[in-house]
Amino acid sequence: MTDSPLQTWLDRDGKLLRLRLDRPKANIIDAAMIKALDTALAAQENNKDLSAVLLDHAGPHFSFGASIEEHFPDQMAGMLAVLHGLLKRMLAFPCPILVAVRGQCLGGGLEVALAGSMILVSSDAKLGQPEIKLGVFAPAASCLLPERIGPAAAEDLLYTGRSVGADEALRMGLADRVADDPEAAALAWFDAYYAPLSASAIRFAVKAARGALARRVAERLDEVEHLCGVDLIKTKDALEGLVAFQEKRPPQWSNG
Repeated sequence: MTDSPLQTWLDRDGKLLRLRLDRPKANIIDAAMIKALDTALAAQENNKDLSAVLLDHAGPHFSFGASIEEHFPDQMAGMLAVLHGLLKRMLAFPCPILVAVRGQCLGGGLEVALAGSMILVSSDAKLGQPEIKLGVFAPAASCLLPERIGPAAAEDLLYTGRSVGADEALRMGLADRVADDPEAAALAWFDAYYAPLSASAIRFAVKAARGALARRVAERLDEVEHLCGVDLIKTKDALEGLVAFQEKRPPQWSNG
């Protein structure tokens, strides 16, 4: 294992970019992970032979979410800027991005998964946006979830912070497939449906299908980035929720 939190390699005769989150034990989506993902995608976005990307993970869990330390007022704005930059790159990436999830996929981890094209999950997967329980909200998920599962289901997850299992995620459209081994299922999907096609045709198809989505979400990300990183982070409850989490105690809300 290298010092990088991300494993990167080309598979399937160079047609498939493999990205694997690899930071024990929880694959936290911190500045280093975000930079590694963004750099890996940037390096391949003009690769004319590339047909797809597969994002998966080492260890039993996809990700426990973003770094709590980077949510504090002195780092929040910077963290959101780089995370949202990564998500914009993923949304505009010229190839389908398959995401294979086992175990917990929470917070910033789910936001990264939501920027992909297809989410395949194991039967033990748990997906959710728990930020509201910390006195904050999930900026990127506020933009991505309504696009994927509709406003009502998105508001359910965003306002309650609850996690859903694989079957419920499949029913609401949060997951596209449930498989015993989501990585193997993603590879089988690639082999059956993407590998035989022209990589050039795929790139044009992705641009046509996702262009409007990428533009809509990019605009909304800029709005919520300010709402969270400038306005909300000034509130007493935002700081109390983060401190209470670190101190492993129930938060004492002042509603201010």
